[in-house]
Amino acid sequence: MSKSSSFISLLFYTSLYYCKDVTSFTTTTTTTTTSFSSTARHHPANNINVNINNNAHNILFMAGGSSGEGGEAEWAKALKDAEGTAPGSFDREMKAKMSGLFQKSPQKNTKLNANKALLKWLETEGEVYLADESTWGEAPHPLAISTETLDEVTNESTGRGLLARRSINEGDELLTIPMELCMTIDRARDVFGTSVITAGMNEYLAIALLLVHEKYNTDGKSSWKPYLDILPEVEEVNPTFTWADEDLQFLDGSPVVAATLSLKMKLEREYNDLLGGEGALCDRFPTRFPREVFTLERWTWAFTMLFSRAIRLRNLKDGEGLALVPYADLINHSPFSGAYVDAREVGSWLFKTGEEEVILYADRGYRKMEQIYISYGPKSNAELLLLYGFALERNPFNSVDVTVSLAPRTKAVVEQVNSANSGENDIADIDIDPLAEEKLEFLERVGRANTVDFPCYADRYPIEMLEYLRLMCMTEEDTRGRAIRDFDYSRTISAANEASVLTSIVAAIKSQLRRYPTTEEQDAQIIKDKGMFKFFTYNQRMAIRHRRNEKRLLKRTIAALEKQIRTRGLNADDLQRAGGNTLGTVLPGEERYAKNKKRTALEERLEKLGLPVDLK
Repeated sequence: MSKSSSFISLLFYTSLYYCKDVTSFTTTTTTTTTSFSSTARHHPANNINVNINNNAHNILFMAGGSSGEGGEAEWAKALKDAEGTAPGSFDREMKAKMSGLFQKSPQKNTKLNANKALLKWLETEGEVYLADESTWGEAPHPLAISTETLDEVTNESTGRGLLARRSINEGDELLTIPMELCMTIDRARDVFGTSVITAGMNEYLAIALLLVHEKYNTDGKSSWKPYLDILPEVEEVNPTFTWADEDLQFLDGSPVVAATLSLKMKLEREYNDLLGGEGALCDRFPTRFPREVFTLERWTWAFTMLFSRAIRLRNLKDGEGLALVPYADLINHSPFSGAYVDAREVGSWLFKTGEEEVILYADRGYRKMEQIYISYGPKSNAELLLLYGFALERNPFNSVDVTVSLAPRTKAVVEQVNSANSGENDIADIDIDPLAEEKLEFLERVGRANTVDFPCYADRYPIEMLEYLRLMCMTEEDTRGRAIRDFDYSRTISAANEASVLTSIVAAIKSQLRRYPTTEEQDAQIIKDKGMFKFFTYNQRMAIRHRRNEKRLLKRTIAALEKQIRTRGLNADDLQRAGGNTLGTVLPGEERYAKNKKRTALEERLEKLGLPVDLK
C-alpha cells in the first residue's frame, strides 16, 4: 500500500468505532454528493476519497514521503496486492488502529449488538454467507454495517449504512437475501389468512398489518425479531407526514405542504377503513387485532418504514411485488447511483431450484471503507422529504410544482367575477374568452382539469406544460376559424402564442415564489449563521434548506425562460394579440378555482408508486 493510500485509511479509521464483530462498526461516511470528478463517476463517496487522497498526498509530499513511478511504495503495494487479504485481517486492522481511541456509549453498544444479532439471524435463518474469508463456492462477503453515517454537505445524521469491507469491482455481487426472509404480502397472508389479506388487497396495507403484528403483538417472539430490532423509530426517519404543525410551518409556501397534509389525512382514513373504524378488523377480530396494539401511532410507524425502506422487485416469477428486504434496506440513496435491488431465481443457467432471492450488483468500483449506494429512483427533494425524511443539496432530479390555471372565462363566470370585484378600484374587469367553452370541452375530453400542477426543473419543464399552456393561450387569431381539437399542441402554434406561453410560465413561477413568507436570500442568511442555525430542530433545519433550494431552482428556471424569450425574439409586449389573455396564472378574484384542483403533481407521481391512498 502506498504512503498516500495508507494516510487515507488512517483518516477514515480515526472516525470509526471498533466492534469485535467484523461487519459492525460506526463511521462518518456520507450519503450525499460533493463536486464531481471523472474518476468518481459522479458519485459522492468517490469524491470523498479523491479529495482526501489529494490532501494526504500533499502532506506526505511536504514530509518527503512520496516516491515516483516504480519506487519503494509502488513495489510494496504491488507485493501486497499479489499476496491478497488474509481472512480476519479487516478485524485485526480495525482493532489495532482503534484501540483506546474511543469510549463506547450505551446507545452505540445497543446499535452494535442489534447489528450483530441481525447478521447472526441472516446466517442461521437464511444461510446468507457473511464471513470475511472465502470458502467452497463462496467469495468473502464484501460489506459491513455502519452504525451511523453523516451527510457530507449538511453534517446531518443519515442513520445506518453499508460500507465496502474490501475493494469492490464494477459488476461484483454485493449481497443475496432469500425471499423467505422478506416481508411481503404473501407472508402477511400466511400469518393472517385470506379472510384478512383478501385477493387484490394493496401490498402496502398488507405489509403494514404484518409489521405492526410482528413488532408489537408477538411478545418479542417474532421470527423477524432481529430485523425488527434494527428498524428505526419515526423520529429517526422524520418524513414530513409525521411532522408537528410547528415544524411544518417552516415549509409554508412549498408545494410539499399540500402533499403532506393530504397523505397524513389519507393514511388516517385508511387506518379507520381497515382497522380502527366501525366494522373494521379491530371490531371483527378483537383478539387478533386488539385496539391497544393496532393504534394509529403504530400504523404511522409501519408506513414510515414502508415508504422509506420497501423495495419494489421487478423480476419476481409471479410479476413485480413489494418487499421489505432485511440488510439490503440499510443501503442509502444516491441520485448518481445506477444500482437497483431486484430479484432472481436461485440456481445456475443450467438448473434452477424454483426458489427466489434478492440480489444486488455493484454499479461501479468501490474502495475499502466507501459507502455503498443504490438509487431509490429519480425522485425530487419533495418526494424524498415527504416519504424518506431527507432532502439532497445536489439532486439532478429535483423539481418544484408550479400551478397553472385555465380560468373558465365564460360569460356567466366573467359577470360573476366582475360583479364581485366592482368595489375594488385596483382590480380591472376581465373580458370574456370567446374560446373558453371550447377549451373547457377539450380539456374534459382529454382528462385534464382547468387548474393543474406541473413540475419545473432547474433548466427545463415538461412538454405537457407547454402543450397545456399553448391551448390555454389560444386566441381567435391563432385558430383562424379552425377547431381547437385540430391543432398539434406539441408544436409551436404561432410566435405570439409561444410568447404568451413562456411569459405565462414566468408569471406562474413568480406567483409560486410569492407564496413563500421568506426570500431565498433570507433563508441563505439563516443557514450561513451556523451558530443560530444549530438551534433549530432537525426538521426545521431540513425545511429551511428545502425551501431555499426550491426558490433557487425557480429562480434558475425564470432566468432560463427569460433568456429563451430574448434569444427567440418573443417579447410579448412587441407582439400584438387578438383577444389575448393571461391564463398562465390565476386571475384576480379567481383564487377559488386554484383551491379546487384535484391533486398536485407530486400526488400524481406518488399514485404511480402504488401507494394505498386514494389520490383521485
